[in-house]
Amino acid sequence: MPVGLLGRKVGMTQIYGENGLIVPVTVIEAGPCAVLQVKSSGVDGYQAVQLGFDDKLSDKDKARGEEQRNRSRASRAERGHVAALKSKRAKKLAEAGLEPRAKANCEPKRFVREFRLDGETVGVEVGQVLNASVFDGVPYVDVVGTSKGRGTTGAMKRHNFQGQGSAHGTKKVHRRVGGIGANAMNRGTSGMIKKGKRMAGQYGNARSTVRNLKLVRVDAENNMLLVNGAVPGPNGGYVIIRVAK
Repeated sequence: MPVGLLGRKVGMTQIYGENGLIVPVTVIEAGPCAVLQVKSSGVDGYQAVQLGFDDKLSDKDKARGEEQRNRSRASRAERGHVAALKSKRAKKLAEAGLEPRAKANCEPKRFVREFRLDGETVGVEVGQVLNASVFDGVPYVDVVGTSKGRGTTGAMKRHNFQGQGSAHGTKKVHRRVGGIGANAMNRGTSGMIKKGKRMAGQYGNARSTVRNLKLVRVDAENNMLLVNGAVPGPNGGYVIIRVAK
């Protein structure tokens, strides 16, 4: 059973299914993902596999010969997470006979996430590279992304409220929320506003999960997945793909 993959939403299109009907699909660039850490219950207190996607150093930077200058833009912590760096702490651990944690020896990654295992055994090692072929034979997947941010909006746009009456007696309150205090059946709260009251505020830019999307096609050569339906987030946004439970 694959642990999952990290990727990027490319966009939506449509293809013809086996029965000749059009199927709307979302194209996802899934991988390649480097295995940065394999956490165990004995050392970390829980089991998980940590993956990284999208190098800090882009292909355009490599083509311009700016490899060394752009790598220095990553912080020392980001570089030390994927490669062994000389430090006083590493020297002390070596003198004490403690074996350092294995490193992936790859470029620092922009998008790093963990997949919890919950007692499952997955045959992956630190430094291994996973691509879209891990989803061969998987019928359905869950996709996690960040929804599009729409800024601060009113209650009608944010919560699909109907709005107030539009008759002649209504004066400039058509899109307002209305009463937010206690109602006639619950006067004991002294007009307090209940926590979680649906009002105006920030809309979008939140973690969103779409479950049980049918995996229509796996293009392992180009690291592309085609899933039936929509995926949260804008084109180019990072997503997490995992096997549907």
